Amino acid sequence: MNQLIEKITGMAPLTDQVIATDILMAAKAEIKSYALAITETATPGVRNTLTMQLDEVITFHEQISTYMINNGFYHPHDTKKQLEIDRKITETALRLAKG
Repeated sequence: MNQLIEKITGMAPLTDQVIATDILMAAKAEIKSYALAITETATPGVRNTLTMQLDEVITFHEQISTYMINNGFYHPHDTKKQLEIDRKITETALRLAKG
């Protein structure tokens, strides 16, 4: 993000980690939405279409998760390490909210 915009808005720069985390959260939400939609559909054609889209977003989730793991942004198999990262992110967000 442009430094002038950062100063005007008071926002921290968007890092790869922040962007990747937002994308990962969106993918997780999509997975939940498609899964729910599949259980509510009445026709096989729509169900098949939604299932194909669900498969695509699951593949995308795997790709973004792998990117985050490889870059040290996400530690799904090390709860302690992931909680520490989450705590730091939360503290930063709280600091930004206070201004």
